[in-house]
Amino acid sequence: MAEPLKDLYNEKFIREFGEKVKGVHPSFSTESFIGEVMDEHWDERKLKERIRHISITLGKHLPGDYQEALGILYRLDKDCEGFRYLFFPDFVEVHGLNKKDWALSLDALERFTARSSSEFAIRAFILLDPVLMIEKMKEWTSHDDEHVRRLASEGCRPRLPWGQALPMFKSDPAPVLELLENLKNDPSLYVRKSVANNLNDIAKDHPKTVIETAKRWYESGEPNTIWIIRRGCRTLVRQADPEVLSLFGYTDILNNPNIITNAFIRNEPDSIFIGETSELHFGFQVQEKNSVKLRIEYAIDFVKANQKTSRKIFLLADRGFSDGEGVERVRIHNWKDLTTRRHYMGIHRISLLVNGVEVAETQVKLNDRNTSNYG
Repeated sequence: MAEPLKDLYNEKFIREFGEKVKGVHPSFSTESFIGEVMDEHWDERKLKERIRHISITLGKHLPGDYQEALGILYRLDKDCEGFRYLFFPDFVEVHGLNKKDWALSLDALERFTARSSSEFAIRAFILLDPVLMIEKMKEWTSHDDEHVRRLASEGCRPRLPWGQALPMFKSDPAPVLELLENLKNDPSLYVRKSVANNLNDIAKDHPKTVIETAKRWYESGEPNTIWIIRRGCRTLVRQADPEVLSLFGYTDILNNPNIITNAFIRNEPDSIFIGETSELHFGFQVQEKNSVKLRIEYAIDFVKANQKTSRKIFLLADRGFSDGEGVERVRIHNWKDLTTRRHYMGIHRISLLVNGVEVAETQVKLNDRNTSNYG
């Protein structure tokens, strides 16, 4: 089993980093730094709490002058690259939020993002002055470094995982979309993924706005832009929004149900224990003179602890199908518990979806070895 991410910050790493600091700043006390970082609460701290604790403690052991402290980190950052050094931009968030220091802080975040990422730290600055920060991030959209251009998009995502919420952009995404206009044809895949994820975030609160943006961007015909639109509208595609499906050329099954015939789905066996696997047998036939573009999925209405259900959709195929083409397939589904999903006893409904339209259904009874009988 993989170790928790927080254990990347262990005594060996803290000591190695302390020695790096001492190499450029001889008065730095490595032993004192280690002792304060790995205090009596260290083991119970989670990942982000450890990052923040390192940032705070580092500030106590570097010069009190913020510019001088940044200068020391600048002499180190070329040898401090990767996820574990997220405390470099976090140091800026902790110690550089005073408005008089913003010029220094934004330069530091621009620099540090290439080594780890400033996407989390930048959000504290956005919350304090969103108008100023959007203008700064617009400047970053034309930066030569793809990491800085990505920061312009990733830093203002309304729903960035692990990041502070940006309620002003959840309510009104217009400033973010204006910024994304500068990145909609970026040559870097790294940047394009961020732009698409930003669009997908916005679509969860403002679907119509994203659909209008997607339609307008689609007219450019630029491959990079169309790639962003497809990825950025993925939630809307899964929701089978008719405008989005039409935009991407999917066939309208809702208003033309006879295109799909002989659809079926069944689960074998129909009663299993939590942790086992089952076989999902599914199929259908296309009845259309021309080829059709179909997105084939299955949905499971998972029973929750309170016996209500929560739907999860799984992709089976997304392609063109020819006239008269018949499909019969088997998919193995694993019913073991995950970190993101626990399974509970009960009847789980399973549906076969074609372009978001249910064309067949079945069910499976999920049993708990400790509390129920099989069958």
